[in-house]
Amino acid sequence: MKGLEAYDRRHGWRGAWGHVAVTPDWEAQVGAKPPPSERRSWKAAMVEQANGAGVRLRVAGGQTGELDGADVAWARAGKGLTPGDLVFVEPLNGRLYGLRQIPAANGAIVVVEPRSGRVLAMVGGYSFSLSNFNRATQARRQPGSSFKPFVYATALENGFTPASIVLDAPISLPGANGQVWSPENDNRRSAGPQIFRNGLVYSRNQMTVRIAMKVGMKKIRDKAIQAGVVNDMAPVLAMALGAGETTPFRLTGAYAAFANGGRKIEPHLIEAAEGRKGEMLIRADKRECPRCDLPFDGSESPRIPPQGQQIMDPVTAYQMAAMLQGVTQQGTAAAVSAAFPNVPIAGKTGTTNDYRDAWFVGFTPDLVVGVFVGFDNHQSLGEGEQGSRVAVPIFIDFMQGALKGMPVHDFVAPKTAKFAQVGRHREAFFPGTEPKPRPAPVDGGSPAAVSGPRPYNQAFPGGKIPGDPASSPPPPPPKKAPQDLNGLY
Repeated sequence: MKGLEAYDRRHGWRGAWGHVAVTPDWEAQVGAKPPPSERRSWKAAMVEQANGAGVRLRVAGGQTGELDGADVAWARAGKGLTPGDLVFVEPLNGRLYGLRQIPAANGAIVVVEPRSGRVLAMVGGYSFSLSNFNRATQARRQPGSSFKPFVYATALENGFTPASIVLDAPISLPGANGQVWSPENDNRRSAGPQIFRNGLVYSRNQMTVRIAMKVGMKKIRDKAIQAGVVNDMAPVLAMALGAGETTPFRLTGAYAAFANGGRKIEPHLIEAAEGRKGEMLIRADKRECPRCDLPFDGSESPRIPPQGQQIMDPVTAYQMAAMLQGVTQQGTAAAVSAAFPNVPIAGKTGTTNDYRDAWFVGFTPDLVVGVFVGFDNHQSLGEGEQGSRVAVPIFIDFMQGALKGMPVHDFVAPKTAKFAQVGRHREAFFPGTEPKPRPAPVDGGSPAAVSGPRPYNQAFPGGKIPGDPASSPPPPPPKKAPQDLNGLY
């Protein structure tokens, strides 16, 4: 609620929700419209007087007071206030009240445990008392760039590696109805050849389209269906940039595979249900444990396999978690690492055309949190209202409470992963795909004939360091030019 209210306040005061004549029985005239049930400290109030000295209020219940000066300025910058206006206020201190406004935009948040699929929290809108439409499960929206991790995960399992170089440059392709489709990066600039991870970290559309063209949209579609993002999706390049539709519930559940080693989980609200005789009617955990009911006899305890179908290699899942940590450290969601410098958090922002939808899905090894913000009528959130500005602050606000008392765990690399340095990043690779180190140069830059340590007298003959000016003999004195005697050349 705080995140939606902060967004709404940036876009100004829209005006009073009603107007009455200034009389002592003003409450009876309107029936004292109640505020959202989740905001119990809010009260209905009538503007009794509004002038240069300030705004005087009559509050439901018989109290009177003054409106806070900052809120007076905010209201005057918008639709303003006049005597008889009906508004919502919140007590601050003494007779001072703050002006409050119900946000016009709405949103959802979903929190899932990545290994079990348990839904730990779900909020489907700003206020259930105002709207019982559950945007977490019922709102089908375009995910924008928050879909890109499934493009990059597919690429890593089809020939790309973290060391791959992808061109970030303008590209034009034939589109629908004979039109030309020219996807652009958000900042309208291109960076040239880039390492693979930069396409995710800085959300480069032009890189992503080139990767999707190379991999093939049918493979990307299959991966999205397999992960549970969608039931079906047209295999067209625009879908690689998040032009399809999904729900916050489904997208958050699909991200769990990046946190749990590549397994698809089924997000669920009900763990188990029994009948009146104790018989099991519903059980979310479908795994079998044949010896779990036997008494302990000293033998080894049963080994229960992890939940979920393996939909991507554990190395791929770890590669994606590492790259998506780059998003929260240097990329579009860098505010996350600033808020939690000692907690490993990965994630991806998403923003759709005309700023209609703002997303952020972030995760640790123990939690996956998806945040969506948008208008129910699909109108624009406003220029510059991206996932990094709208959804990320909501994620941070939630995690500040959720992480209290929780142990900090890091993402664990699979035993099969090989590591190599790519630029300034230590990246994970499938065995055999990691870049090989180059031989060290010897005497003028030629590769060394042998690798490994060498005796000192072989590496530095005569105690001289190759290429070091201090180890070289001083140059001979320059010869004097002969005296010109005749002036002829």
